[in-house]
Amino acid sequence: MLGQRLRNLRHDRGMSLKQLSEAAGVSIALLSQVERDQLDPSLDTLRKLAKAFNIPLFSLFQETPETSVAVVPHNRRPSLTASPGAVAYSRVSPGFGRLEVLEGTLEPGAASSPELWEHNSEECAVVLEGTLVVEFATDSYTLLKGDSIYFDSRRAHRYVNTSTKPCIYLVTVTPPSF
Repeated sequence: MLGQRLRNLRHDRGMSLKQLSEAAGVSIALLSQVERDQLDPSLDTLRKLAKAFNIPLFSLFQETPETSVAVVPHNRRPSLTASPGAVAYSRVSPGFGRLEVLEGTLEPGAASSPELWEHNSEECAVVLEGTLVVEFATDSYTLLKGDSIYFDSRRAHRYVNTSTKPCIYLVTVTPPSF
């Protein structure tokens, strides 16, 4: 289903595989395999594709039509996992509107991305369980259960779990760009 969604987005924008490959910085072969559902892309690849399409990451999985009220049952949340043992996200919000809410789980020693990255949004995170370190280029902040952080997401950042236990946190992003 993701492959079809990516193909439709590419066609809707009048892009060839080569053009999308260049815009996203991924190979044509990889794109072709993803579009044919022969390969599950990494979180990093999905971020690059979403950025190339100029859409929030989770909108790649959007199936829900826009309504003014939406209930997202816990067992039906769209989820996305980076490599096993790294970070997993599930979308708490319905995937439309001006606010994205995600529940993240970072395994011990894991990071939300291999490197710092930025996006054109504002972000607020609150730790539900464990310890979360929010890294920026020049500083970092250690958050414990119940602590929160707010920042301009145009500042390159990432989330890291330096503890020996999993960290669960909620992150809100507006406008959606994750």
